[in-house]
Amino acid sequence: MDRAWDDDAPRDLPRFATGPVASLAVGFAVVLTALSGRYGYHRDELYFLAAGDHLALGYVDQPPLTPLIARAATTLFGDSTVGLRVAATLAFVAFIFTVALLARELGSDRRTQVLAAGLAALGAQPLAVGHMVSTASFDQLAWLVICWLVLRLLRTGDGRWWLPVGLCVGVGLLNKYLVALLVVALLASVLAVGPRRMLRSPWLPAGIAVALAVAAPNLWWQADHGWPQFTVAEGISSDDGAENRILFLPEQLIYLSPLFVPAWIAGWLRLWRDPALRWARSMAVAYPLLCVLVLGLGGKGYYAVPLLVVLLVAGCEPVLAWTRRHGRTWLVVAVALTAAINAMVTLPVLPQSALAVPMALNKEQGEQVGWPALADAAREGWSAIPAPERARAVVFTQNYGEAGALDRYGPARGLPRPYSGHMSYADWGPPPDSADGPVLLVRQEDARDIKRYFTGCRQVARVDNGHGVENEEQDAAIVLCSGTTQPWSRLWPSLRHYY
Repeated sequence: MDRAWDDDAPRDLPRFATGPVASLAVGFAVVLTALSGRYGYHRDELYFLAAGDHLALGYVDQPPLTPLIARAATTLFGDSTVGLRVAATLAFVAFIFTVALLARELGSDRRTQVLAAGLAALGAQPLAVGHMVSTASFDQLAWLVICWLVLRLLRTGDGRWWLPVGLCVGVGLLNKYLVALLVVALLASVLAVGPRRMLRSPWLPAGIAVALAVAAPNLWWQADHGWPQFTVAEGISSDDGAENRILFLPEQLIYLSPLFVPAWIAGWLRLWRDPALRWARSMAVAYPLLCVLVLGLGGKGYYAVPLLVVLLVAGCEPVLAWTRRHGRTWLVVAVALTAAINAMVTLPVLPQSALAVPMALNKEQGEQVGWPALADAAREGWSAIPAPERARAVVFTQNYGEAGALDRYGPARGLPRPYSGHMSYADWGPPPDSADGPVLLVRQEDARDIKRYFTGCRQVARVDNGHGVENEEQDAAIVLCSGTTQPWSRLWPSLRHYY
């Protein structure tokens, strides 16, 4: 067994605040469940439902875990937004417990554990991904669990903790490849500031082997398909990279709450300066290093949020010490304002017609509105096709959100299966070449180039979500074309797109 790196590192931890943390988790779970059916599916949720109907070891833009969870949730809890989002709520409950465990690992008492769990749960990004199913819902949890296990590894000096770390990394890779950035940041930080002997532990290669073994089926799928994930990542960086870099710093200030910034700064200073936490100093290095990695890749600002949560957790003890000297008024005000603002920005608490303001900060709110209206518009367009020609007709959509909406709502409206060249929908096509009749094209208002693949096109309907929500599909065009410029099998490679 490896020796502990720092003889001052505590061996015994404070009691875990099981009852208060459980009460907190139940409270949030009740709120999230009560709100889970207020709007509708998010475009990504519709895609996960479709992918869950095409279970595979991988998809061009993601590993298989989230579609599998979506399939399991709707099977167990019902084919609805409420049933699907049970999975996200359970992940959020686990997130709350993990945050409290992180605080305990840093030596925090029961009161501080509860404060850490409460502040983290009120963060804008955690709330947003706790409300609906996304890869980030489970990625956030995986990162926090890995950080907790790494802290335990560093505190105890017991190299055997590399095995559960490897297991969690492997599971994380089955959900979202971003966990690799966390691994790089943590390993480099330990190498930079110690305890370096943990990197010489014979258990480390064993942990790596466990991670690769768990992730191997999906890695094999990616390799067998030419690593399409790299193509997707390149598309994100080239299309959004500049904007992501410009917004990165402001997003770090708002992704939890602007009012929590002093707390996570205090947490960084505590991890860096506190002699009693010398063994955990690598966590202070990991966050800025991760930020550099994300900026270099042109990734999205929310990628760094889990390590920001770790800093927030570390800052709760200094925050409570400050309140003992200056009173609790400012903390209560900060928590109340954060709860009100973040709930409005991330949860479906406002009428759908009042989403313009929260969408300025969180456009994902609007992506949960209007999908049945899109299916209604598609039905209107389908009715324009003469009945004898419908057997050879095809419904083709520009993106996976539109296709997922028609998969979900189309059958009840008499619509056939939709096709799309977007992401993994391209793998579930193309239509047969015998489908050489009319094409009902669903496209966003500004995406006119796609018409060049079809002939005799005219707009026959328009999408109106009925709430004035300016999301990506508002005013989308339903276009009826007489046919394709080439047979579907020859046209399909040109219709395929990854971003």
